[in-house]
Amino acid sequence: MSALPELRPGMFTRLFAEIAADGQKRAHTMLTGLALAVERQAKVNASSGAHKYGTPTPARPGAGPAVISGTLRRSLTHSPIIWTGGGWETKVGTAVGFNPPYGKKKTPANLYGKYLETGLRNGATYPFLKPALSFATRVVAPQLYQAAFRTGGWPRL
Repeated sequence: MSALPELRPGMFTRLFAEIAADGQKRAHTMLTGLALAVERQAKVNASSGAHKYGTPTPARPGAGPAVISGTLRRSLTHSPIIWTGGGWETKVGTAVGFNPPYGKKKTPANLYGKYLETGLRNGATYPFLKPALSFATRVVAPQLYQAAFRTGGWPRL
């Protein structure tokens, strides 16, 4: 039977600091995987068929949009993962600076994506981000959590 090490001043402080740092690292890893999963699924959701500009869409309201040029799909990304003081944060969505190659009024992909997600002038929605987040939090997040937090040991005294 092994004996416990002699407790010295500062041992618990060091141990808890190591545990906190390890937890932060694991949480960052998990959030990175989750952001990539939401981004990947949003790109899949934003590909419900394809059609040429000016022709009727094969996509159905309530489902993701159809591809016209691929600009919307290419604009999907996530921001760098940063520590905000209360936890890690990232944002997944459409990036600024992506414009379609067609049409007189070239609506930027970030605005077009917002309109599709929240509703066009006729009220129809073609959501792709919200379903991606729902899928990732229900299916992918538990797997990422298991991989990040159920493996490896904690620091020892």
